[in-house]
Amino acid sequence: MPEQPIPSHVELDARFTAELASVLTGARRRALRDGDRHIDTAHLLHSLIETDPEVREAFDGGAQLARVLGYLVQRSIGYGLRWQGSVEDSGAVPVVREPAVDGWSPSALAAMEGARRRAASRGAARAAGLDLLAALAADAESRAVEVLSRGGVDARRLADRAAVLTAGAVRHG
Repeated sequence: MPEQPIPSHVELDARFTAELASVLTGARRRALRDGDRHIDTAHLLHSLIETDPEVREAFDGGAQLARVLGYLVQRSIGYGLRWQGSVEDSGAVPVVREPAVDGWSPSALAAMEGARRRAASRGAARAAGLDLLAALAADAESRAVEVLSRGGVDARRLADRAAVLTAGAVRHG
């Protein structure tokens, strides 16, 4: 497989709506604050839930969302400490020579690329929050899906719901 350059933060942000670019910035800050060397899918999920009201609506009610946020908040005080010092790689990205390129885990890069592909498939130039949520929930081996599962969320169902909500937003928007 030919080696492909990993996009920079600016290149990544240009592929997303302004709201989703804000999510990426929040994930970077969260990773730094948590003392993590890499931005992973759990950082993306946390920032996405905190930032995007459409993403919050994709969950089956407030109790489910509260459980997921509880696990995400606990990350820096115990839950998730086993992730520190390791790079998340669910295998969603083909061979990556440097797993920590540009500070993103391979799985986080795969989710962002998946969000971009989802947006392109419906004719949108930029990915939105629901695109990223669907991509995050679709990677069964990611940290985001582990958090979702621990919070009682069926990740496949959430990915499907996010896709349906995105399609509905396109029809009504």
